Amino acid sequence: MESQSQSGQPETPKRSRFTGMFHKLRTNLVFRSKLAEINGAMGDLGTYIPIVLALTLAKDLDLGTTLIFTGIYNAITGAVYGVPMPVQPMKSIAAVAISSTAEDFGIPEIMAAGICTGGILFVLGISGLMQLVFNIIPLSVVRGIQLSQGLAFAMSAVKYIRKEQNFTKSKSVGDRPWLGLDGLVLALVCVLFIVLVNGDGEEKEEEEEDGSRGRRRRRIRSFIANVPSALLIFLLGVVLAFIRKPSIVHDIRFGPSKMKVVRITKKAWKNGFLKGTIPQLPLSVLNSVVAVCKLSYDLFPEKEFSAASVSMTVGLMNMVGCWFGAMPTCHGAGGLAGQYKFGGRSGGCVALLGVAKMVLGLVLGGSLVGILDKFPVGVLGALLLFAGIELAMAARDMNTKGDAFVMLICTAVSLGSNAAIGFVAGILLYVVLWMRNYKRSTLPLRSDEHP
Repeated sequence: MESQSQSGQPETPKRSRFTGMFHKLRTNLVFRSKLAEINGAMGDLGTYIPIVLALTLAKDLDLGTTLIFTGIYNAITGAVYGVPMPVQPMKSIAAVAISSTAEDFGIPEIMAAGICTGGILFVLGISGLMQLVFNIIPLSVVRGIQLSQGLAFAMSAVKYIRKEQNFTKSKSVGDRPWLGLDGLVLALVCVLFIVLVNGDGEEKEEEEEDGSRGRRRRRIRSFIANVPSALLIFLLGVVLAFIRKPSIVHDIRFGPSKMKVVRITKKAWKNGFLKGTIPQLPLSVLNSVVAVCKLSYDLFPEKEFSAASVSMTVGLMNMVGCWFGAMPTCHGAGGLAGQYKFGGRSGGCVALLGVAKMVLGLVLGGSLVGILDKFPVGVLGALLLFAGIELAMAARDMNTKGDAFVMLICTAVSLGSNAAIGFVAGILLYVVLWMRNYKRSTLPLRSDEHP
């Protein structure tokens, strides 16, 4: 039967498709709760800011261009998926870049690595191979990767809180002082504040309490639950950055960075692929596509999208932005967990973050690096700690001893080496256990074992 518009006139198929698309975009971008969504947008900054700052200071990454492109990515992925899908730096590429000299692995090599990784992910997605990989990987192995990444984030957060950091060299440089505008006491107060406001992150039904005292308690609990903890902590960090170095105001220059196409030589393509793409690709497949899809299905079972589509969006982001010097990016289960922890429930959460990034990139450009350089690292650690814990909590659904065994071995190997080796160890262990149990189930019972 032909569909009709509100005026009673039959809708053409083209108009019907357009109406359906508009309705989906509006649904995906709607705020469930304005304060909660704004707060959730801050949940991924504990990962985003340190890596962007390190690449900007150590490799002269164009911060303004990166903000504009990652802002566009945030807005598009929020509209397409309808969940707080994060846009994070590609961590393995960033690690290689920070630990190498500019001549050995500079901006051209970084961008070449991002383009190659994106191209491979796009091919895996459009060919359907990524969906096949997603369907056959055991859940216990995925949970092992998620647990290892979550614990890695949490351990990095503890390091940020306890130790002063030199992001340009990616190492700690001494114990953090107890007092001061970036002291240990400040970081611990931020941690306790988040716990007070967000609790364990579990959404619980409010119990009915009679009388004026019960109503007052409900109002107090409702007020505390609606406090935007991550947003307030981030704004506190910005204020403290200006207090720590008031001359930042004089360093601010208005206007966007001048975009230009990055020249990539044959040598840069080779080094970028060998040193950047090869270590990054397993992590992108596992954490940026497979794990983020599994976690999204856990948190938002009503939202439907495929691993193939996520793989293609990661591919397209890097096949476009890296040519102009924007940092290689991906999605990530840790970012999704962090944004969910602090209240993100829709695509509007990351779309709002994307708009903020684009405005900052267009208005302030690369001069923002001065503010980020003085942003209290201990405060970032507080945000990152809860993002990591929330991601690790996804592993709590491993109810059988066999699944938990595979998950924990995968986690241990991942933390001791890297996610790719941990994944291989988890798959091999899963197959060995399956063969052992299958062989046992096919053996004939002895006479004394018959019921």
